[in-house]
Amino acid sequence: MGYFFLSLFCFVSLSSLVQSQLDYNFYKSSCPNLTRLVKGAVWAAVKNDSRMAASLLRLHFHDCFVNGCDASLLLDDTANFTSEKNAGPNRNSTRGFEVVDTIKASVEKECPATVSCSDILALAARDSVFLMGGPYWYVYLGRRDGKVGSESAANSEIPGPSESLDKITDKFVAKGLNLKDVVVLSGGHTFGFAKCSTFSSRLFNHSGTGSPDPTLDSTLLEDLQSQCPNNASDTSTNLAPLDRVTTNYFDNVYYKNLINNLGLLKSDQALLTNNQTASMVANYSYNQYLFFKDFMVSMVKMANISVLTGQDGDIRKNCRFVNDA
Repeated sequence: MGYFFLSLFCFVSLSSLVQSQLDYNFYKSSCPNLTRLVKGAVWAAVKNDSRMAASLLRLHFHDCFVNGCDASLLLDDTANFTSEKNAGPNRNSTRGFEVVDTIKASVEKECPATVSCSDILALAARDSVFLMGGPYWYVYLGRRDGKVGSESAANSEIPGPSESLDKITDKFVAKGLNLKDVVVLSGGHTFGFAKCSTFSSRLFNHSGTGSPDPTLDSTLLEDLQSQCPNNASDTSTNLAPLDRVTTNYFDNVYYKNLINNLGLLKSDQALLTNNQTASMVANYSYNQYLFFKDFMVSMVKMANISVLTGQDGDIRKNCRFVNDA
């Protein structure tokens, strides 16, 4: 009953955010089984690899921050542009492309040339969160796919794990989001993993001091230094959980971890460096319902960044290539 009420609240309160561009019932007639097809494929992928849930959420986030939510991240290299997959924030770290391919193939079989890859990403992200214990929100549909990617934009516009809160906030504001969205969407780090290379500076040379980050819990620091030895390039791809307490579960423990100095990334722990964001962290740490409600709101806002609708863009037959390639 609680999740139903939360979902209903989100549906009613957010409709004004997207009704001018997207429609929850967009595929009601043209592809009525779409949500079932996506959920089934996501469930199978997550059952095989629980880490995939966080990967699909991240894929949606990284796509929306470059050219808007147009599935540009899914495009492979062409003679005309270098794929966003090669950008620093994505190279050898974004995952889930094969899952999206599988979903797209099944959708094309049932509803050819109808459903965009960008809508599939939005649905897969929602289902990934829900299947791991998180909230369920209504995904508004009708996005169309972009025809070009931008490696340079991906390098400059996607928030990084070592950036300051001010710089990350600037990047969010540039996309029409705000400081609250920074705190709420950072909560997506309540599941998933990160490479040693994304946080190793906190372990040995924080801000160029030659010493570890003093805000990092000492026990966690010791464990991470053992897992990610200094200057050991062969361990740079080792993984550590973003939330060591409930690693594969979507909940509000991420915020409790921050209060206890257990945030893995510099960008995570930076949420406590500002009085306003620290207050939000505290609120979410003891009120999971509030976090879930606000997370749904921020996800709908993010999924509406610079969307292509109507006759703009395309409906790709293969998410990796534009139709005329």
